[in-house]
Amino acid sequence: METIKDILVSLIQAPSVISHHWKNGSINWPMGIYISIVHIVAFVGILTIPKCSNDTLLWAFVLWPISGFGITVGVHRLWSHRSYEAHFIVRLILMLCNSVANQGSIFHWARDHRVHHKYSETDADPHNATRGFFFAHMGWLFVKKHPAVVEAGRELDFSDLKADSLVMFQKKLDPWFTLYMCFIMPAQIATLWGEDFWNGFYVAGGLRYCVVLHFTWLVNSAAHLYGDHPYDVLSYPSENPFVSFCSVGEGWHNWHHKYPFDYAASEFGVSSQFNPSKLVIDIFAALGLVWGRKRGTNSWSLGKARRDRDRANGVALPKLKPRSWEANKKNAQKVN
Repeated sequence: METIKDILVSLIQAPSVISHHWKNGSINWPMGIYISIVHIVAFVGILTIPKCSNDTLLWAFVLWPISGFGITVGVHRLWSHRSYEAHFIVRLILMLCNSVANQGSIFHWARDHRVHHKYSETDADPHNATRGFFFAHMGWLFVKKHPAVVEAGRELDFSDLKADSLVMFQKKLDPWFTLYMCFIMPAQIATLWGEDFWNGFYVAGGLRYCVVLHFTWLVNSAAHLYGDHPYDVLSYPSENPFVSFCSVGEGWHNWHHKYPFDYAASEFGVSSQFNPSKLVIDIFAALGLVWGRKRGTNSWSLGKARRDRDRANGVALPKLKPRSWEANKKNAQKVN
């Protein structure tokens, strides 16, 4: 219910927000137009679903985890956080999956994500969740980056990304290669079983792409706003099972922001927490194609023991500072 309320509030405030950015000249017109076209194509895809064969619908569904793993297993846990090392074959597969996801090049995605972690929920955070649900979800793409984000991006070291031939290959062909892999390739594959090219384009390409975009954006919005904080009570990112399902394992966000170097991005595995991305990495490791998997469990054991000692001695846990709208809501309740 809180998420729905936040969306409604964002829609009500949209005219004033747009007016503000219009006056300041801070609207990112190319990206705004592109995202709008993506949603129009996705809407056409919804109308096209009845025309598609079951094979095409299944293909569109399968592309959800395929493209999702390109984000979670690939650009997030491997290239952004270096939480494990992978053979060239695995990196090639992940680069191709990431291209199907079409969320910008690996280089630019990893760059922004490292900035996000170092300056989380400040002006230097590209999708600062303290600016509200809509901004964290997708609004940040419609406006030019805050100067602090640009400055932070210049300070960090990305030499490891520049040294990766696959990362630089994709970056060199950006955006044409990812556009092809996202929209054209799925449609071409669908024609192999007799599907109309445009049916495949709109459903397996456009509609699937838009859905996966929103699933990924939920990590930036919902997982930073709703859920529990069992590992770091002073961190806004939370444990959100719904987001984890949508993003194939990325919703265990309180753990991830506490231990960003952890390849699992969660305390437990698939037996206890929905995390197919960890399972994929573990399968590659069993095949000898992945090694050096890092975990945060030892650090958490020490931290948990210290917390238990404090609790036994009557030391209360610190409380998370309320965000601006949360503080306003509490003040309004006091007045009433």
